[in-house]
Amino acid sequence: MENFLEEVKKYVSEIETKEEGIAILNRYDEEVIFQSTKTTMKKAVEEAVEKYANLKNANLKNANLEYANLKNANLEYANLEYANLKNANLEYANLEYANLKNANLEYANLKYANLKNANLKNANLEYANLKNANLEYANLKNANLKNANLEYANLKNAKTTYCTVNFSSFEKEQAEQFIKGL
Repeated sequence: MENFLEEVKKYVSEIETKEEGIAILNRYDEEVIFQSTKTTMKKAVEEAVEKYANLKNANLKNANLEYANLKNANLEYANLEYANLKNANLEYANLEYANLKNANLEYANLKYANLKNANLKNANLEYANLKNANLEYANLKNANLKNANLEYANLKNAKTTYCTVNFSSFEKEQAEQFIKGL
């Protein structure tokens, strides 16, 4: 009987742990956008993306998403301020109007990502792959784009004041758009 009781306690404990998990909240009203049984924010966000959850307005401020696979994620209007997205895969992600202020996107894959009107002020995009990314109207003030791949990126009307950047000879159009944003 004691063994049976211990097994029941263990089972109940496992259920409670699973039900707790991580909740991804709306940045404006703190309603739950996605409930995960995972124990880290990185795993919870990856699970949400795998299940095609809409993470529009998600509050991911200060989240550690290093090496996260967020390909095709909808993070429109999401708050990713101070998030660690180093080496993250954000290919084809929708980050329109996202707040990425002070985020670490070093070595991140942002190919074909939609960053239109995104706030990337003071963001670290060193060595990031922004090939074919849409950065139209994005705020890149004080952003570090050193050694970033901006080939075919749309920088039209982007705010580029005090940005650190170097362009390759293949990125003439991007350099011209960048200069217009100063």
